[in-house]
Amino acid sequence: MKVGKVLLTGRPNSGKSTLLNNLLGHKVSITSPKPQTTRFPLEAVYEDERGQIIFIDTPGMFGKAEDTLSRTINHNLEAFYKQEEFDLVVYVIDHTRSRDKEENRILGWVRKITKPKILVVNKADIKTPDFWAEYSFYEAEFQPVIQVSALTHFNLNLLMNAIFDLLPIGEKLVDTTNMIQPGLNLDSKLYLSEIIREKVFLLMRKELPYTVQTQVDTIENRNQHTLYIKGRIVTTADRYKVMIIGKNGAMIKEIGILTRKELEAATGKKIFLDLQVDVNPHWQETF
Repeated sequence: MKVGKVLLTGRPNSGKSTLLNNLLGHKVSITSPKPQTTRFPLEAVYEDERGQIIFIDTPGMFGKAEDTLSRTINHNLEAFYKQEEFDLVVYVIDHTRSRDKEENRILGWVRKITKPKILVVNKADIKTPDFWAEYSFYEAEFQPVIQVSALTHFNLNLLMNAIFDLLPIGEKLVDTTNMIQPGLNLDSKLYLSEIIREKVFLLMRKELPYTVQTQVDTIENRNQHTLYIKGRIVTTADRYKVMIIGKNGAMIKEIGILTRKELEAATGKKIFLDLQVDVNPHWQETF
């Protein structure tokens, strides 16, 4: 059987997390239109009759890291790339955005990686704007080149075929017999905190999400049909806390409603979500 670890890389918002979720057929990685949505490498397993793949979804590398968190993400990502503890690279580009310093930085690191590489041109369903002319020289460096739409599933079968073709033959890397969900390095509390953070990113104005971290402290089965979750949204300043709570608690209520809807659909249980907002101006320093 074919087995191996596959690294998903690309600039922020190139669609890596949406691609991973739709390749797996399960949501394991949160998504939003804002950078810094993915903050750490996330591992998830895919398996069929051809073999087993461990996908590694990575944060986008920032061309200009202006805050402590972005600098930490870049540093950790560079160290991760250097280890090359994977068998194949899937390099995702977004043809609807012009090349910039972020893309150049990613390209520089991908060029240094010695493992086989697939170039994925995402958002094939979007015809304009189109900056493919700025990327066309990539075709001389990467083979195969596959046009996909992570959102509409276009050509995802071709991408999966190409991945299996390039992976080595071997034994399974993980036992999936009793696995409930495909995420390998997400425990329940981390997964739930990520869902809460996704809703903050989706609802809050542009600058605020980058001041936010989330944490789940308690998960309890109150009865057969009800799950109690106690979580915290941590931000860096009182003015952001006020924005997260909103007038008469409207924003924190909306964050809670969206989170509960998703979790109730996923678990089939009634969710009681107890959310509070804390201020810690130094949380990015310990990320």
